[in-house]
Amino acid sequence: MDQSQNTGFQAGQAKGQAQEKSSQMMDKANNAAQSAKESCQQAGQQMQDKAQGAADAAKNAVGINK
Repeated sequence: MDQSQNTGFQAGQAKGQAQEKSSQMMDKANNAAQSAKESCQQAGQQMQDKAQGAADAAKNAVGINK
C-alpha cells in the first residue's frame, strides 16, 4: 500500500469513527429528551391528580359532591 492509499484508508477510518461517535451522541440526546418528556408527563399527571383531589375535598366541604 503506497502513501496515498494509506492516507485515504486512514481518512476513511476517521470518517467512519466520527460518524459512529455522532450517532452515539444523537442516541444519547434522544434518550435524554425522551426521559425529560416522560418526567414532564408524570409531573403533569401528579398535578392533575392533586388538583382533582383538592376539587373533590372542596366539594365535600360544601356538600355538593355526590
